[in-house]
Amino acid sequence: MSEDLDILLCAPRGFCAGVDRAVEIVEKSLQKFGAPVYVRHEIVHNKHVVQNLQNKGVIFVNELDEIEDKTRPVIFSAHGVSKKVYEDAEIKNIQFIDATCPLVSKVHREAELLNKQGYQIILIGHKNHPEVIGTMGQLPKGEVTLIENIEDIKNIKLNKEKIAYITQTTLSIDDTKDIIDALKIEFPDIKEPIKSDICYATTNRQAAVKNIAAKCDVFFVVGSQQSSNSQRLVEVAKKNGSKESYLVHQEFKLPIDLIKKSKCIGVSSGASAPEVLVDRLIDQIKEIRNIKVQDIEIIKENVEFKLPKELREN
Repeated sequence: MSEDLDILLCAPRGFCAGVDRAVEIVEKSLQKFGAPVYVRHEIVHNKHVVQNLQNKGVIFVNELDEIEDKTRPVIFSAHGVSKKVYEDAEIKNIQFIDATCPLVSKVHREAELLNKQGYQIILIGHKNHPEVIGTMGQLPKGEVTLIENIEDIKNIKLNKEKIAYITQTTLSIDDTKDIIDALKIEFPDIKEPIKSDICYATTNRQAAVKNIAAKCDVFFVVGSQQSSNSQRLVEVAKKNGSKESYLVHQEFKLPIDLIKKSKCIGVSSGASAPEVLVDRLIDQIKEIRNIKVQDIEIIKENVEFKLPKELREN
C-alpha cells in the first residue's frame, strides 16, 4: 500500500497540570522520605503511571487501615478525599501529603461555602468516581444530591428553598450543558458556579478532539478504563463525526483491518496518560502502515500548580 496514512495528533493532550503536580508530589516524597511511601488510591487513573511508581517503592492502598507502617507518609490522590479521610489520618497520627488537584479543591471549597449560605447542593457527576466521593464527603450526608443524567432531575427531593449546582471536573462539556439546561428549567432560580467547575484541561482536550473528529476514519484516545476524562474524549470523537472511536488502554487490541483501510486517524490522550503511551501507539501503527504525523494545536497550555509547602525546595 503506497498511500501514506495521515495521523492527526490533538494538542493539547495528555498530562494536565493537576496530574503533573500529583506525580511530582510522589516523586519528590520518595526523594525526601525514601521508600516506601504510601498512596491512598491510584494517584491518577493510569496503570502505566501506577506501575512505574510501584517499581520505585510506592505502595498503593485503598484505605488508611491497610498501611502497615504508620510512621511512613501517605499521599492522597489527585481526585481528592472526603473530610473523614483527613480526620482518620489525624487520629491515626499518620503524616499525609495532599495531592488533590487545586481545581478539585476549588469545587470542595465551593460546596462548603454554598452549604454555609444555606443552599441545597446538586452535584452533577458519576456515581462512585473517587472525585465525586471526595466532593460529597466534604459535607454531612444528605447535604449534596448526586445526579448523573437528565432523568435523575425528576427524582430530586429537596428540603431547602435555595438550590445550587456544582459539577465533577472531568465531565463532557456538551452532556453537562444539557443537564444544566434541564436543571434551570426545573429550578429557575438555581445558583450556578461563578466559573465552570469543568477544568481547563478537560475543556481544551475535548475541544481539540471536536476540532478534528469529522476528518478521521478512526479515532484513538490513549487512557485508562477508569479515567473519566479519557472516556469522555471517546464519546466526544463519536458525537462529532468519528464513529470508530476507541479507548486505547493496556488490554486494548489494535483494529488492524480498520487501520489498513483508513485514510486518516485521530489521536489524543486523557489528562492522566503519559506521552510515552502515545508514542507507543504511533509506533504500533507504523508497523502496519507508512504514516505522516501532523500536530493540530488549538490552544497553548501554560498552567502550573505549586507543590505543597512541605515539598517545596525554597
